[in-house]
Amino acid sequence: MNATLTIHLSHLTHNYHYLRSKIDPKVKMLAVVKALAYGSDATAIALHLEEIGADYLGVAYAAEGVQLRKAGVKIPILVLHPQPENFELCTQFNLEPSLYSKRVLEYFIEHIRNKKNVDFPVHLKFNSGLNRLGFHINDFDYLVKTITNSPLIIKGLFSHLAASEDLNEKDFTIQQIEKFDSFNQKLIEKTGISPILHQSNTSGILNFPEAHFDMVRTGIGLYGFGNDAKYDHNLKPIASLTATISQIHVVKTGESLGYNRGYKAQSTIKTATVTIGHADGIDRIYGHGKGYLIINDKKAYILGIVCMDMLMVDVTDIDCQEGEEAIVFNENYPAHELAEAVGTISYELITGIGPRVKRLIK
Repeated sequence: MNATLTIHLSHLTHNYHYLRSKIDPKVKMLAVVKALAYGSDATAIALHLEEIGADYLGVAYAAEGVQLRKAGVKIPILVLHPQPENFELCTQFNLEPSLYSKRVLEYFIEHIRNKKNVDFPVHLKFNSGLNRLGFHINDFDYLVKTITNSPLIIKGLFSHLAASEDLNEKDFTIQQIEKFDSFNQKLIEKTGISPILHQSNTSGILNFPEAHFDMVRTGIGLYGFGNDAKYDHNLKPIASLTATISQIHVVKTGESLGYNRGYKAQSTIKTATVTIGHADGIDRIYGHGKGYLIINDKKAYILGIVCMDMLMVDVTDIDCQEGEEAIVFNENYPAHELAEAVGTISYELITGIGPRVKRLIK
Protein backbone atom coordinates (compact mmCIF):
# COMPACT_ATOMS: atom_id res chain seq x y z
CA MET A 1 0.00 0.00 0.00
CA ASN A 2 1.18 3.51 -0.76
CA ALA A 3 1.18 6.22 1.89
CA THR A 4 -2.14 6.91 3.62
CA LEU A 5 -3.25 9.88 5.71
CA THR A 6 -6.02 8.78 8.07
CA ILE A 7 -8.13 11.68 9.36
CA HIS A 8 -9.98 11.14 12.64
CA LEU A 9 -13.04 13.38 12.82
CA SER A 10 -13.63 12.40 16.45
CA HIS A 11 -10.28 13.99 17.31
CA LEU A 12 -11.32 17.14 15.46
CA THR A 13 -14.51 17.25 17.53
CA HIS A 14 -12.48 16.87 20.73
CA ASN A 15 -10.12 19.71 19.81
CA TYR A 16 -12.99 21.98 18.76
CA HIS A 17 -14.81 21.55 22.05
CA TYR A 18 -11.62 21.96 24.09
CA LEU A 19 -10.88 25.29 22.39
CA ARG A 20 -14.53 26.33 22.74
CA SER A 21 -14.24 25.70 26.47
CA LYS A 22 -11.57 28.43 26.65
CA ILE A 23 -13.81 31.22 25.35
CA ASP A 24 -17.02 32.84 26.51
CA PRO A 25 -20.12 31.16 25.01
CA LYS A 26 -21.01 34.46 23.33
CA VAL A 27 -17.70 34.59 21.46
CA LYS A 28 -17.84 33.19 17.95
CA MET A 29 -15.30 30.72 16.60
CA LEU A 30 -13.76 30.90 13.15
CA ALA A 31 -12.14 27.63 12.07
CA VAL A 32 -9.27 28.01 9.61
CA VAL A 33 -9.39 25.40 6.85
CA LYS A 34 -6.89 26.89 4.41
CA ALA A 35 -4.21 24.79 2.68
CA LEU A 36 -6.40 21.68 2.43
CA ALA A 37 -7.32 22.10 6.09
CA TYR A 38 -3.65 22.07 7.08
CA GLY A 39 -2.80 19.25 4.72
CA SER A 40 -5.75 16.99 5.48
CA ASP A 41 -9.05 17.25 3.56
CA ALA A 42 -10.67 20.69 3.42
CA THR A 43 -14.12 19.51 2.36
CA ALA A 44 -14.50 16.77 4.95
CA ILE A 45 -13.10 18.98 7.71
CA ALA A 46 -15.23 22.01 6.80
CA LEU A 47 -18.47 20.06 6.61
CA HIS A 48 -17.75 18.44 9.97
CA LEU A 49 -16.89 21.77 11.59
CA GLU A 50 -20.12 23.25 10.28
CA GLU A 51 -22.02 20.28 11.71
CA ILE A 52 -20.51 20.61 15.20
CA GLY A 53 -21.15 24.34 15.44
CA ALA A 54 -18.37 26.47 13.95
CA ASP A 55 -19.60 30.01 13.29
CA TYR A 56 -17.18 30.87 10.48
CA LEU A 57 -14.58 29.26 8.27
CA GLY A 58 -11.37 30.88 7.09
CA VAL A 59 -9.47 30.21 3.86
CA ALA A 60 -6.44 31.89 2.33
CA TYR A 61 -7.67 32.29 -1.24
CA ALA A 62 -11.02 32.54 -2.99
CA ALA A 63 -10.66 29.25 -4.87
CA GLU A 64 -10.50 27.41 -1.55
CA GLY A 65 -13.80 28.98 -0.53
CA VAL A 66 -15.41 28.14 -3.87
CA GLN A 67 -14.53 24.48 -3.33
CA LEU A 68 -16.28 24.51 0.02
CA ARG A 69 -19.39 26.26 -1.30
CA LYS A 70 -19.64 23.69 -4.11
CA ALA A 71 -19.40 20.96 -1.47
CA GLY A 72 -22.42 22.43 0.32
CA VAL A 73 -20.89 24.54 3.10
CA LYS A 74 -23.39 27.25 4.13
CA ILE A 75 -21.78 29.15 7.03
CA PRO A 76 -19.82 32.39 6.42
CA ILE A 77 -16.36 32.03 4.89
CA LEU A 78 -13.66 34.68 5.32
CA VAL A 79 -11.03 34.90 2.57
CA LEU A 80 -7.88 36.00 4.36
CA HIS A 81 -5.74 36.96 1.36
CA PRO A 82 -7.99 37.74 -1.61
CA GLN A 83 -6.62 39.04 -4.89
CA PRO A 84 -8.51 41.52 -7.13
CA GLU A 85 -8.71 39.05 -10.02
CA ASN A 86 -10.78 36.76 -7.78
CA PHE A 87 -13.28 39.32 -6.49
CA GLU A 88 -15.94 37.98 -8.84
CA LEU A 89 -15.61 34.59 -7.13
CA CYS A 90 -16.07 36.27 -3.76
CA THR A 91 -19.33 37.92 -4.75
CA GLN A 92 -20.60 34.97 -6.78
CA PHE A 93 -20.05 32.46 -3.98
CA ASN A 94 -20.72 34.77 -1.02
CA LEU A 95 -17.18 34.74 0.32
CA GLU A 96 -16.29 37.61 2.66
CA PRO A 97 -12.95 39.15 1.68
CA SER A 98 -10.33 40.60 3.96
CA LEU A 99 -9.49 44.08 2.67
CA TYR A 100 -6.03 44.95 3.88
CA SER A 101 -4.64 47.79 1.72
CA LYS A 102 -5.78 50.88 -0.15
CA ARG A 103 -5.30 49.12 -3.48
CA VAL A 104 -7.40 46.09 -2.51
CA LEU A 105 -10.10 48.18 -0.83
CA GLU A 106 -10.50 50.49 -3.82
CA TYR A 107 -10.56 47.60 -6.30
CA PHE A 108 -13.28 45.88 -4.29
CA ILE A 109 -15.40 49.02 -3.97
CA GLU A 110 -15.15 49.48 -7.73
CA HIS A 111 -16.10 45.84 -8.24
CA ILE A 112 -19.20 46.21 -6.04
CA ARG A 113 -20.25 49.50 -7.62
CA ASN A 114 -20.14 47.86 -11.03
CA LYS A 115 -22.73 45.42 -9.70
CA LYS A 116 -25.04 48.40 -9.00
CA ASN A 117 -26.29 48.97 -5.47
CA VAL A 118 -25.19 45.61 -4.04
CA ASP A 119 -24.06 45.87 -0.43
CA PHE A 120 -21.50 43.22 0.42
CA PRO A 121 -19.92 42.06 3.72
CA VAL A 122 -16.17 42.52 4.12
CA HIS A 123 -13.58 42.47 6.90
CA LEU A 124 -10.98 45.21 7.27
CA LYS A 125 -7.57 44.11 8.49
CA PHE A 126 -5.48 46.28 10.80
CA ASN A 127 -1.72 45.79 11.04
CA SER A 128 -1.05 45.77 14.78
CA GLY A 129 2.56 44.61 14.51
CA LEU A 130 2.93 41.47 12.41
CA ASN A 131 3.77 43.69 9.41
CA ARG A 132 2.48 41.21 6.87
CA LEU A 133 -0.92 42.52 5.79
CA GLY A 134 -3.19 45.27 7.04
CA PHE A 135 -3.93 48.97 7.26
CA HIS A 136 -1.68 51.12 9.44
CA ILE A 137 -2.85 53.61 12.04
CA ASN A 138 -1.87 56.45 9.68
CA ASP A 139 -4.51 55.13 7.24
CA PHE A 140 -7.25 55.98 9.74
CA ASP A 141 -8.57 59.17 8.12
CA TYR A 142 -8.44 57.53 4.70
CA LEU A 143 -10.49 54.59 5.95
CA VAL A 144 -13.12 56.79 7.57
CA LYS A 145 -13.54 58.77 4.35
CA THR A 146 -13.48 55.73 2.06
CA ILE A 147 -15.85 53.38 3.85
CA THR A 148 -18.40 56.06 4.71
CA ASN A 149 -21.20 55.81 2.15
CA SER A 150 -19.37 52.99 0.34
CA PRO A 151 -21.32 49.96 -0.93
CA LEU A 152 -19.72 47.80 1.75
CA ILE A 153 -20.97 46.25 4.95
CA ILE A 154 -18.05 46.25 7.37
CA LYS A 155 -18.80 42.83 8.83
CA GLY A 156 -15.54 42.53 10.71
CA LEU A 157 -12.43 44.35 11.92
CA PHE A 158 -9.50 42.11 12.63
CA SER A 159 -5.79 41.78 13.17
CA HIS A 160 -3.28 39.00 13.76
CA LEU A 161 -1.07 38.30 16.77
CA ALA A 162 2.59 37.78 15.95
CA ALA A 163 3.96 35.97 19.00
CA SER A 164 1.08 34.90 21.23
CA GLU A 165 2.67 31.47 21.76
CA ASP A 166 5.83 33.03 23.22
CA LEU A 167 5.26 34.42 26.71
CA ASN A 168 8.70 36.03 26.57
CA GLU A 169 7.02 38.38 24.10
CA LYS A 170 4.02 39.04 26.34
CA ASP A 171 4.59 42.79 26.43
CA PHE A 172 4.65 42.95 22.63
CA THR A 173 1.42 40.93 22.40
CA ILE A 174 -0.30 43.19 24.92
CA GLN A 175 0.78 46.19 22.85
CA GLN A 176 -0.77 44.55 19.78
CA ILE A 177 -4.03 43.98 21.64
CA GLU A 178 -4.13 47.57 22.89
CA LYS A 179 -3.36 49.01 19.44
CA PHE A 180 -6.11 46.91 17.89
CA ASP A 181 -8.64 47.85 20.54
CA SER A 182 -7.85 51.55 20.25
CA PHE A 183 -8.09 51.48 16.45
CA ASN A 184 -11.44 49.66 16.62
CA GLN A 185 -13.05 52.04 19.07
CA LYS A 186 -12.01 55.12 17.10
CA LEU A 187 -13.18 53.70 13.78
CA ILE A 188 -16.50 52.55 15.21
CA GLU A 189 -17.05 55.97 16.79
CA LYS A 190 -16.28 57.84 13.55
CA THR A 191 -18.24 55.62 11.18
CA GLY A 192 -21.05 54.07 13.23
CA ILE A 193 -20.26 50.55 12.04
CA SER A 194 -20.98 47.47 14.20
CA PRO A 195 -18.37 44.91 13.20
CA ILE A 196 -17.28 41.57 14.61
CA LEU A 197 -13.89 42.15 16.24
CA HIS A 198 -11.34 39.32 16.04
CA GLN A 199 -7.62 39.08 16.70
CA SER A 200 -6.81 35.81 18.52
CA ASN A 201 -5.23 32.79 16.90
CA THR A 202 -4.92 29.41 18.68
CA SER A 203 -2.23 30.67 21.08
CA GLY A 204 -4.21 33.84 21.65
CA ILE A 205 -7.20 31.73 22.68
CA LEU A 206 -5.08 29.82 25.18
CA ASN A 207 -2.85 32.60 26.51
CA PHE A 208 -4.64 35.95 26.14
CA PRO A 209 -8.34 35.95 27.06
CA GLU A 210 -8.32 39.76 26.83
CA ALA A 211 -7.83 39.32 23.07
CA HIS A 212 -10.92 37.17 22.47
CA PHE A 213 -13.17 40.13 21.53
CA ASP A 214 -16.24 38.99 19.54
CA MET A 215 -14.65 36.08 17.67
CA VAL A 216 -11.49 33.99 17.77
CA ARG A 217 -9.74 32.19 14.94
CA THR A 218 -8.16 28.77 15.33
CA GLY A 219 -6.18 26.73 12.86
CA ILE A 220 -3.36 24.57 14.21
CA GLY A 221 -5.22 23.90 17.48
CA LEU A 222 -8.07 22.20 15.63
CA TYR A 223 -5.58 19.84 14.06
CA GLY A 224 -4.09 18.85 17.39
CA PHE A 225 -1.20 21.17 18.18
CA GLY A 226 -1.15 23.87 20.84
CA ASN A 227 2.19 25.56 20.02
CA ASP A 228 3.25 24.70 23.57
CA ALA A 229 3.87 21.35 25.25
CA LYS A 230 1.65 22.32 28.20
CA TYR A 231 -1.38 22.36 25.89
CA ASP A 232 -0.54 19.42 23.66
CA HIS A 233 -1.85 16.84 26.13
CA ASN A 234 -5.30 18.45 25.88
CA LEU A 235 -5.37 18.16 22.09
CA LYS A 236 -5.44 15.16 19.78
CA PRO A 237 -3.65 15.22 16.40
CA ILE A 238 -6.37 14.50 13.89
CA ALA A 239 -4.19 12.79 11.28
CA SER A 240 -2.04 9.68 11.09
CA LEU A 241 0.41 9.26 8.19
CA THR A 242 1.59 5.75 7.41
CA ALA A 243 3.43 3.96 4.62
CA THR A 244 4.55 0.41 3.87
CA ILE A 245 7.85 -1.45 3.89
CA SER A 246 8.25 -2.59 0.30
CA GLN A 247 11.64 -4.33 0.54
CA ILE A 248 14.34 -5.17 3.06
CA HIS A 249 18.04 -5.21 2.18
CA VAL A 250 21.29 -6.13 3.83
CA VAL A 251 23.92 -3.49 3.09
CA LYS A 252 27.44 -4.72 3.81
CA THR A 253 30.39 -2.78 5.16
CA GLY A 254 31.71 -0.41 2.49
CA GLU A 255 28.59 -0.57 0.31
CA SER A 256 26.52 2.51 -0.37
CA LEU A 257 22.83 3.28 -0.48
CA GLY A 258 20.70 5.70 -2.47
CA TYR A 259 21.36 8.57 -4.85
CA ASN A 260 24.84 10.05 -4.90
CA ARG A 261 25.85 7.22 -2.58
CA GLY A 262 24.28 9.32 0.15
CA TYR A 263 24.95 6.68 2.80
CA LYS A 264 28.05 4.48 3.07
CA ALA A 265 27.89 1.59 5.50
CA GLN A 266 30.53 1.56 8.20
CA SER A 267 29.29 -1.89 9.25
CA THR A 268 26.81 -4.40 7.88
CA ILE A 269 23.26 -3.11 8.40
CA LYS A 270 19.68 -4.03 7.51
CA THR A 271 17.59 -1.43 5.69
CA ALA A 272 13.93 -1.07 4.77
CA THR A 273 12.66 0.76 1.70
CA VAL A 274 9.37 2.54 2.47
CA THR A 275 6.62 3.80 0.13
CA ILE A 276 6.86 7.53 0.77
CA GLY A 277 9.18 10.24 -0.53
CA HIS A 278 9.69 13.94 -1.10
CA ALA A 279 6.82 14.06 -3.61
CA ASP A 280 4.59 13.01 -0.72
CA GLY A 281 5.85 15.66 1.69
CA ILE A 282 8.83 14.03 3.36
CA ASP A 283 11.42 16.55 2.24
CA ARG A 284 15.08 15.88 1.73
CA ILE A 285 15.90 17.65 5.00
CA TYR A 286 14.70 14.48 6.77
CA GLY A 287 17.50 12.43 5.19
CA HIS A 288 21.01 11.62 6.37
CA GLY A 289 19.88 10.33 9.76
CA LYS A 290 18.04 13.49 10.84
CA GLY A 291 14.49 12.21 10.46
CA TYR A 292 12.95 8.87 11.27
CA LEU A 293 9.90 6.65 10.88
CA ILE A 294 8.36 4.47 13.57
CA ILE A 295 8.40 0.73 12.89
CA ASN A 296 7.10 -1.61 15.57
CA ASP A 297 7.40 1.16 18.16
CA LYS A 298 11.06 1.88 17.40
CA LYS A 299 12.69 4.80 15.60
CA ALA A 300 14.07 3.83 12.20
CA TYR A 301 16.34 6.65 11.05
CA ILE A 302 16.29 7.73 7.40
CA LEU A 303 19.48 6.86 5.54
CA GLY A 304 21.02 8.86 2.72
CA ILE A 305 18.91 11.07 0.44
CA VAL A 306 15.10 10.91 0.47
CA CYS A 307 13.94 9.84 -3.01
CA MET A 308 10.90 11.17 -4.83
CA ASP A 309 8.71 8.13 -4.13
CA MET A 310 10.65 6.20 -1.49
CA LEU A 311 13.05 6.48 1.38
CA MET A 312 15.29 4.01 3.15
CA VAL A 313 15.59 3.53 6.90
CA ASP A 314 17.91 1.64 9.23
CA VAL A 315 16.12 -1.40 10.72
CA THR A 316 19.21 -3.27 11.89
CA ASP A 317 17.82 -3.53 15.43
CA ILE A 318 14.14 -3.68 14.50
CA ASP A 319 12.24 -6.93 13.92
CA CYS A 320 10.14 -6.17 10.82
CA GLN A 321 8.99 -7.72 7.57
CA GLU A 322 8.19 -6.58 4.05
CA GLY A 323 4.57 -5.42 3.83
CA GLU A 324 4.47 -4.10 7.39
CA GLU A 325 3.48 -0.56 8.35
CA ALA A 326 5.81 2.36 8.94
CA ILE A 327 4.42 5.34 10.87
CA VAL A 328 5.45 8.85 9.90
CA PHE A 329 3.32 10.47 12.60
CA ASN A 330 0.17 9.77 14.61
CA GLU A 331 -1.35 10.56 18.00
CA ASN A 332 1.39 8.70 19.88
CA TYR A 333 4.24 9.93 17.68
CA PRO A 334 3.16 13.51 16.90
CA ALA A 335 4.23 15.44 13.84
CA HIS A 336 5.82 18.24 15.85
CA GLU A 337 8.40 15.84 17.33
CA LEU A 338 9.50 14.64 13.90
CA ALA A 339 9.53 18.21 12.57
CA GLU A 340 11.59 19.47 15.48
CA ALA A 341 14.14 16.71 14.88
CA VAL A 342 15.13 18.41 11.61
CA GLY A 343 14.69 22.00 12.75
CA THR A 344 11.26 22.81 11.31
CA ILE A 345 7.69 23.02 12.65
CA SER A 346 4.58 20.86 12.51
CA TYR A 347 2.82 23.34 10.19
CA GLU A 348 5.40 22.74 7.46
CA LEU A 349 5.28 18.96 7.77
CA ILE A 350 1.51 18.48 7.86
CA THR A 351 0.64 21.05 5.18
CA GLY A 352 3.21 19.55 2.82
CA ILE A 353 1.55 16.14 2.50
CA GLY A 354 1.27 15.51 -1.23
CA PRO A 355 -2.01 15.07 -3.12
CA ARG A 356 -1.31 11.47 -4.18
CA VAL A 357 -1.26 10.37 -0.53
CA LYS A 358 -4.59 8.63 0.04
CA ARG A 359 -6.92 10.45 2.46
CA LEU A 360 -9.01 8.12 4.60
CA ILE A 361 -11.78 9.76 6.65
CA LYS A 362 -12.82 8.06 9.87
